[in-house]
Amino acid sequence: MRKQPLGRSAEDRASAPYFREGEPHFRLLADGIPHVVMTAGPDGRIDYCNRQWSTYTGLSLEQTQAGAWRSVVHPEDLKNNIERWADSVANGREYEIEYRLKRASDGVYRWHLERGAPLKDAEGNIVKWFASCTDIEELKQAQAAAENANRAKSEFLSSMSHELRNPLNAILGFAQLIASDSPPPPPSQQASIDQILKAGWHLLELINEVLDLAKIEAGQASLSPEPVSLVEALHECRAMLEQQALRREVRMRFPLPDSTCFVRADRTRLKQILLNLLSNAIKYNREQGTVDVQVTTGDRVRVSVRDTGAGLAPERLPQLFQPFNRLGHEGGPVEGTGIGLVVAKRLVELMGGAIGAESTPGVGSVFWVELPVARPPEMTGEGVEPATSVKAQTEAASSVHTLLYVEDNPANVKLVEQLIARRSDVRLLIAVTGTLGVELARTSLPDLIVMDIHLPDINGIEALRRLRENPMTTHIPVIALSANAMPRDIEKGMRAGFFRYLTKPIRLNEFMDALDAALEQPRGGTAQD
Repeated sequence: MRKQPLGRSAEDRASAPYFREGEPHFRLLADGIPHVVMTAGPDGRIDYCNRQWSTYTGLSLEQTQAGAWRSVVHPEDLKNNIERWADSVANGREYEIEYRLKRASDGVYRWHLERGAPLKDAEGNIVKWFASCTDIEELKQAQAAAENANRAKSEFLSSMSHELRNPLNAILGFAQLIASDSPPPPPSQQASIDQILKAGWHLLELINEVLDLAKIEAGQASLSPEPVSLVEALHECRAMLEQQALRREVRMRFPLPDSTCFVRADRTRLKQILLNLLSNAIKYNREQGTVDVQVTTGDRVRVSVRDTGAGLAPERLPQLFQPFNRLGHEGGPVEGTGIGLVVAKRLVELMGGAIGAESTPGVGSVFWVELPVARPPEMTGEGVEPATSVKAQTEAASSVHTLLYVEDNPANVKLVEQLIARRSDVRLLIAVTGTLGVELARTSLPDLIVMDIHLPDINGIEALRRLRENPMTTHIPVIALSANAMPRDIEKGMRAGFFRYLTKPIRLNEFMDALDAALEQPRGGTAQD
């Protein structure tokens, strides 16, 4: 409240009859309440505070009316709240403010929540303000502890992702190298390599899904809801799963809805959900089975995915969305994590939708997702032809390019050395710290830099900043190659200015494509530009 010296105005005197008769009873009641209670005139000048206020602050009613209340409110909170409070009083609105109040017994500031409201007469004029003030210190401490816990979870997930991906990078990277050797390995050895790759990629999928679920459960999933074309999302998912369906000899049928069918969802997460349902429908189908996708519209849009698999017994259905529960398929030939449906359910619910399933043993299952319908986004100009990108593979190089790799992990260095050894157009330099990498870049002026983020001295983002500050190295394209693979890590890296952000384990084709794209840039970043 606006604590100003009390002056009995004409308006105060006019309102007095409303309260004179009941005021002694009110004050008696207020003194028995274990919270601070205050009243003020129509202009916000305090005219009463109960015994709890005086006990807590050590100020008498007369001192409070004279303005001494300012000495017990934390200066920062006084500055932050006074304008908000004054605006509420001026406009006759209820208000709610938080501030720290000094306790007279020990001089400690504790957080309080003050709520105030006006009392109006029959003509709508404010005749009195009432306010109560409650100690919320424990609540504030609990909120702070929760925020610290969330930060700790986030750091743990990021660290866990990094530590698990680094050894996987060596396993999958060298296995890919051996598999793509020339001449190729003998069939018996190739079969063993295939098993290593299959198990490795499955382990990576498990890591990704466990971390994704943990992030969602910690309330750290970032969603960007927008109108999303269901036609486009289904089309992209179908293209991504065609090869999987062909291998299983499963026919997919997509009777697509009208092109104006839009749902309100996060585009990336929607595709993640649809891919999970479609992939499961293929994996757990019978050979030469079918997957039918149906879309029904109304107040909400429902996408149904029907398969012709073995189906589920009724008692199994309640277990569908339990983590790590694969419903008896744990020892079967079909790989899975038992997490995908759990993640899908959490994401659908975060987007205001619902997910469910129906199943008949021996006939098949239907998994459905419902999402809020959305209006198509308004077009702001003429239709534009969709852009296509066709990149020719690097042919015989007219000159040798220099690539600087900044990495301290010996296994990762060895892997990239063997990868680059396959390219006659690239010469490799190695730096094992960020500082050494920056210095080597300044002296050798490479055409391209591949940078780890987690380095023993400065991190990769700081190294990139130093490179950008130097005119000699500012235009050299820098690709991040890191086991820091959480979405926030990737976003942070791209904002910092990396040309690409690749995550470990290395995918050979993706890595080579990124090198080609960077080397095709106009003579990246030397003083000769």
